[in-house]
Amino acid sequence: MEARLQKILAQWGIASRREAEEMIRHSRVRINGVIAHLGQKVDPQKDAIAIDGKPISEKQRPALIYLLLHKPAGVVSTCYDPHRRPTVLDLLSTELREGSGIHPVGRLDADSTGALILTNDGNLTFGLTHPRHSISKTYHVLVKGHPPETVLQMWRQGVMLEGRKTRAAKVHLIERRAEQSFLEIVLQEGRNRQIRRIAQQLGYPVIKLHRTAIGPIQLQTLKEPFLSEGKYRSLKDQEIQFLQEQITQPIKDSAELRSVSRHEMAKKEEE
Repeated sequence: MEARLQKILAQWGIASRREAEEMIRHSRVRINGVIAHLGQKVDPQKDAIAIDGKPISEKQRPALIYLLLHKPAGVVSTCYDPHRRPTVLDLLSTELREGSGIHPVGRLDADSTGALILTNDGNLTFGLTHPRHSISKTYHVLVKGHPPETVLQMWRQGVMLEGRKTRAAKVHLIERRAEQSFLEIVLQEGRNRQIRRIAQQLGYPVIKLHRTAIGPIQLQTLKEPFLSEGKYRSLKDQEIQFLQEQITQPIKDSAELRSVSRHEMAKKEEE
């Protein structure tokens, strides 16, 4: 049965749909010996698919991998960077990095640190990065200045970005310092660089941004030692189950979700 090439590559665990699209754009994928094009439909039962000259098939699908990484600053959340900056894959062992199809789920920008999930489960990645799913993500954010309660309340209720109001957020002042404020922010959406843009717009620019948790999946728990920068661990069975349950839940807030543009979905994920 025919399906779009990037969907097949994601289902086979070769890459996320986004990364598969990049492979196709860079002429790394061939169908029956001919360079593939974006959006092309193929029949895996009839067509020969090759990446970088190597034939691939569903039978070669690697075992599914689910990791939690503590991303350091200066590392980009992608599998390949044209500017040759270090990527999150560079932090993994050679065995995980090569041939497994592992990739980041969503993004943290290069200057941000903290929790990032990596997997080679393409269906899970597509589901979790779709706008209809909204796992809460917790951030510790250091901002310049001292935003008053009125500003924090405005942030909680939603702020207009590019003509559309952000969803309600939890914003809590943890500590007021000499010239800075330390906040905890919990989001259930991930518009591009959302926290940084809101903070700048409100007049309290971000100095540091660190993601501590994705839903119940935390960098540090009472039962687990702290996951230091650049290190990673396998997700526990209950953490994987939580993620799988998220992509099978019914769609909520359909009116709001219809307003999300295709462009926004393509670059979805906070910071």
